[in-house]
Amino acid sequence: MTNLSGTVLAVSSSATHTMVKPNQASIRVIEGLGVEGDAHQGATVKHRSRVRRNPNQPNLRQVHLIHGELLDDLREEGFDLEPGQMGENVTTRGVDLLELPLGTRLRLGADVLVEVTGLRNPCAQLDGIQPNLMAAVIGRDDDGEPVFLAGVMSVVVSGGEVRPGDEIKVTLPDGTHVPLEQV
Repeated sequence: MTNLSGTVLAVSSSATHTMVKPNQASIRVIEGLGVEGDAHQGATVKHRSRVRRNPNQPNLRQVHLIHGELLDDLREEGFDLEPGQMGENVTTRGVDLLELPLGTRLRLGADVLVEVTGLRNPCAQLDGIQPNLMAAVIGRDDDGEPVFLAGVMSVVVSGGEVRPGDEIKVTLPDGTHVPLEQV
């Protein structure tokens, strides 16, 4: 069972389609859209590769969260990474994001509620940050199948402000828990 609470380590956003998102003192999250002023904000998909395929599909990647523990592990492997460098909006501590089932809701601070939609699909742009970073965030399970470690994606259920130090409260969905897949 995953820890049902944690902390926001950092919040980040960028108005342009860059991988690195500068840390902010706070971010404003808008219901049904994502992080205000972020390049990925919107009701329909904003990731450029997905827009090329179908610009009308719903944006299931409004807020990207990465667990700070991943950054710790990558630092131990020799990568020099800080929150926001892998394109995430929210860097967390204390919640095993990758073990959460589909539909888990995360309360970020007092007001913001996001619902987890799936795993982040790591892309080759990570290697532009540091060589071999993409390979470092794709593990393998016992059957040799890829395991994506680069965080989770979510949609905004209710908006508000999120700041470093805010508490994270996890609410697991009722019923059968469905493992996360790439989104």
